[in-house]
Amino acid sequence: MRKRAWNRWQPTCLQEAVEGCLGYALDKHRRSVDQVADLVGESKWTLYKWVQAGGIPARKIAGFELACGVHYVTRYLAASSGKLLVDVPTGRRAAPSDIAALQASCAAAVSALIEFSAGRANAADTHAALTAAMTALASERAHVERHDQPELDLA
Repeated sequence: MRKRAWNRWQPTCLQEAVEGCLGYALDKHRRSVDQVADLVGESKWTLYKWVQAGGIPARKIAGFELACGVHYVTRYLAASSGKLLVDVPTGRRAAPSDIAALQASCAAAVSALIEFSAGRANAADTHAALTAAMTALASERAHVERHDQPELDLA
């Protein structure tokens, strides 16, 4: 089974976003549904209900995403409203690996767009690749804007 590229994956519906959060928690943090449910303060059956119904109470989104370690529900809600999310910039200088990842993201987006134009790719995959590239570019743009006033690197 091929591992999912979590940093480029974009949910296309709320149900997929909830499933993606749980998948990420299992894959990256080794947290089962039971463990995530304990952290959220719900039963595992409630989490399964959220996945099945494709819904989650708004007051539970932040805790659920914190327990999973990823913000796919928030990202989906923003994207469904035509908005793009960018992490708060720290003003740090980009590392060569950041630039390489940005270039790979842009290349993947252009490639997906070419494949879509030729009729060899679907709209959902193309949309995800374009959104990932736009988010990466917007994030680096924000870092450049904040470069003159960097925050302390306490982490």
